[in-house]
Amino acid sequence: MKSKYPLNGIVVSLNTPFNVSGKIDFESLGRSIEMHLREGSSGFLAPAQAGEVSALSLGERTEIVQFVQMYVGTRATFIAGATGPSVEESSIVAEAALKAGCDAVLVEIPQAYRFSRGATQKFCDSIARIGMPTLVIQDLDWNGFGLDVAWIVELFEAIDSFRCIKVEVRPAGPKYSAVIKATDGRLTVAGGWAADQMIEALDRGVDIIMPTAMTGMYSKVLRNHRVGNRQHAVNHFHKLLPVLAFTRQHLDISIQFYKRLFVRRGIFSTSVTRKKCLPYDDHHERYGEELMRYLEETEITAPNETISTIGSSGELWE
Repeated sequence: MKSKYPLNGIVVSLNTPFNVSGKIDFESLGRSIEMHLREGSSGFLAPAQAGEVSALSLGERTEIVQFVQMYVGTRATFIAGATGPSVEESSIVAEAALKAGCDAVLVEIPQAYRFSRGATQKFCDSIARIGMPTLVIQDLDWNGFGLDVAWIVELFEAIDSFRCIKVEVRPAGPKYSAVIKATDGRLTVAGGWAADQMIEALDRGVDIIMPTAMTGMYSKVLRNHRVGNRQHAVNHFHKLLPVLAFTRQHLDISIQFYKRLFVRRGIFSTSVTRKKCLPYDDHHERYGEELMRYLEETEITAPNETISTIGSSGELWE
């Protein structure tokens, strides 16, 4: 029986910072990684949806993978995002990730493959043959239930390296439970876009939460829940809800808000986006500024505070 992927905790799906010329700003990306590490991140994912992966060239995607792996080193787990429109492009990024020393690679099933059981299997087999120790499949469906659970089980049993799934469907909760039950808890489950259901996700047994920002606040929620202080976790989680209500309107709003937040904190040099986003108008700007001030007043982790390891059962994470 294959071992469960041991990654657990907060894994940040990184925004991609750009300079005023629209080129990748690797200096800002490095500052971002350091910030998330200080706030308790167990790992990173890049480039993915939050990183505007569809607006990056193939060469840029491999550059990001190489940079993040080199920068993070052994301080955290890095999952290389190899999502692309074809097997060929995903394979190129996955091969670059393996060469760079990455432990895991994430792929979203391309649109052309995901409605056919055979095509889905063929795509995943192609990526698995590259030899990455861990394959993470992104089960992404903005408006539905995503991949059939029976397909997921078949892939899990057939592909040794398939050890983690990132579930991003609607509704996410029942899908988490269905996958965990169907694989007897042997498949590591990560929750992404449904961060506004974090308490439910943790109650259902989700191993990994993948947000983009507010890492310190998410860490306190997760760590309190893990040591049995569920009500304390709920109290901390409620402090996240005003920001989640705003950013979960649409991925484009989320990207644009968090980039502005990182500029405000001196992490990013600009809030430039390359992806053709929905407008972020004057009303968004005004309320977004109010939310940033709210975070400054309520965030649990100070910018230079380092979160230590999980405490003993019963300990409160203030």
